[in-house]
Amino acid sequence: MAALTLVGILVWAFVSAGIITHNFNRSQVTGEQDRKEAVINGIILTETKDEMKYWEIYGETGRYDSNNEVAMLTNVLGNFYKDNEVSMSFQSTNGTYNSVKKQITLYDDTFIVIKDGTTLEADRLVWSGNDEPIIATGNVKITRNERLLTLADKVEISPDYEHFKVSGNTVSKIYDTKEK
Repeated sequence: MAALTLVGILVWAFVSAGIITHNFNRSQVTGEQDRKEAVINGIILTETKDEMKYWEIYGETGRYDSNNEVAMLTNVLGNFYKDNEVSMSFQSTNGTYNSVKKQITLYDDTFIVIKDGTTLEADRLVWSGNDEPIIATGNVKITRNERLLTLADKVEISPDYEHFKVSGNTVSKIYDTKEK
């Protein structure tokens, strides 16, 4: 009889718990709890279309948040491509990739080398697509072939990386490298 009473109590407790918590799990996964986040060591992101690689970016560590659809990367290295050849390489302490805007932002100690040997340093760089200008801001320093030094608040780089539009407080110096 004691065993039957114990079984009855356990069944009652099980059924009661099911009634009390039947919607508990569903309410836990709605709203902010629907957010998915991944933390990854050694993350590589790349964009390829019609067998043409547009860019690749490597982060020593990365975190992706599904709510804002942004990957946040640290110790970033990467390349931009034109005609399946590296046209610009970069490194930065931090960077993000916004998968909605298809936009790469590099910030903190950003260093860039363009295929022709031009280097650029900036606090922040925003790449918004192969056909859009690249915007570099904050303590921008451009050097080209030991002949040009430009310091600026902001630089807009043409999509073909051939032209630079400097703005804000700027200083440009052109050096004659010919020996006399």
